[in-house]
Amino acid sequence: MPPISSAISRTSAIYLGVLGLALLFASDLLLPRVIPGFPREAAWLGQLLAAAWLGAATLNWNGRATVLGGVYGRPLLGLNLTLYVVGALALARVDAVSPLLWLVKGPMSLLGLVYGALLLRGPFDNLDASGGRPV
Repeated sequence: MPPISSAISRTSAIYLGVLGLALLFASDLLLPRVIPGFPREAAWLGQLLAAAWLGAATLNWNGRATVLGGVYGRPLLGLNLTLYVVGALALARVDAVSPLLWLVKGPMSLLGLVYGALLLRGPFDNLDASGGRPV
């Protein structure tokens, strides 16, 4: 069974990769659906966001074997915690009219909580089954 932090990194990499590829190739179609009145000429903003998400996805995929939590994997934790918490807080202000927005809003909030717990608690991989004490 792979470590929990590896599964979290893989999930994050796949999620950001899918979002990034969608915005990279179809931002002129997706952004006007999510943001009413968004001009198609500004699709380059979506592609800029796609570049950031794809970069973070690549970093997560390359660090998937790294133990994350506490002092371990601090650069990966910092990147993901910042990305997901700031993203979730920004999206919390948006009234989700489009169901497409919930595909970003929900997982972003959940992953923000997961990476916050990893940072504060330490690696989940070192916990035993008897009560959550480090082994």
